[in-house]
Amino acid sequence: MSDLRNRPNGTYIFDANWEELYILTKHWKSDLLFYKDDLKFLNHLIDKYFIWISKKEDSDAVRSIGKSIVKTNKLCSDLLKRVEKHLTHLTNLIEDPFKYDSHQFRTEHQQLEDDITNFVKTFRDNRKEVFEVTSLVVESDDFIRQFVVV
Repeated sequence: MSDLRNRPNGTYIFDANWEELYILTKHWKSDLLFYKDDLKFLNHLIDKYFIWISKKEDSDAVRSIGKSIVKTNKLCSDLLKRVEKHLTHLTNLIEDPFKYDSHQFRTEHQQLEDDITNFVKTFRDNRKEVFEVTSLVVESDDFIRQFVVV
């Protein structure tokens, strides 16, 4: 899972100070907001090209991808809520370092990072599937005939 992480490997989470973890978490939030917008775009793309699909197996695949995008969007929203809560806890820790159990908090931070990493993998799979389906539609004869001037 370390291939998509935004931090150095090893014991960084357990060695970093609260401010460094806060900056990393703000970066996660920014990324998740970008992914949320991109998911809206992917959903719009699927809706736009769905009308051009003539084969039943292709329309079934598009429906499946659409469901996956909805599920991924919900996961993104849930992660954003968790990150927001995490940022609040980090702010409290910066103000009062004894407010939370440091080790437990860092373990939760690591779990949140792992969950975001898994989300990014799912997001990328969805994106790839959407572009594969839309390229099939664009290359189809029915789609091309709509734009050919006779």
